[in-house]
Amino acid sequence: MNTNIHITNFTKKDWPVISKIYHEGIITGIATFETQIPTWEQWDDTHIKSCRLKVIYKDEIVGWAALSPASKREVYKGVAEISIYITSKYRKLNIGKLLLSKLISASEKEGFWTLQAGIFSNNKPSIALHRSLGFREIGYREKVGKLHDIWYDNTILERRSKLII
Repeated sequence: MNTNIHITNFTKKDWPVISKIYHEGIITGIATFETQIPTWEQWDDTHIKSCRLKVIYKDEIVGWAALSPASKREVYKGVAEISIYITSKYRKLNIGKLLLSKLISASEKEGFWTLQAGIFSNNKPSIALHRSLGFREIGYREKVGKLHDIWYDNTILERRSKLII
């Protein structure tokens, strides 16, 4: 691993930078159906407290990844949905792969057995990233959401932990 890249947990104090990277994803139009950055409190309430990672490259935060629960039901406590964002300046440096690998490892240590991702079907780089780390396509949702008067499909991918016995 590049010694200039460090992946560690993030907290509320990192939110100003994390939220700017999130905003970059929003304005691409193919990363999320969100149209506005939530407050830290709103975001914090909807994401799992563990497995919140940031990437530091050249002494700046350049990406983040986190998990949100797939369901509140007890039987799904080991299933989480992934969010991953890399700032546009550093998207082609394999940072996303390093970050997603670390998130997978951290999630397994926390007892998650399935990670899932709902990715805009035209976001080919994100789909390729997930597939490269063992995610498999399990389907898609046609015209699942409308953003700026355009219908979008979502490709659904999942990865089962190899630790499941």
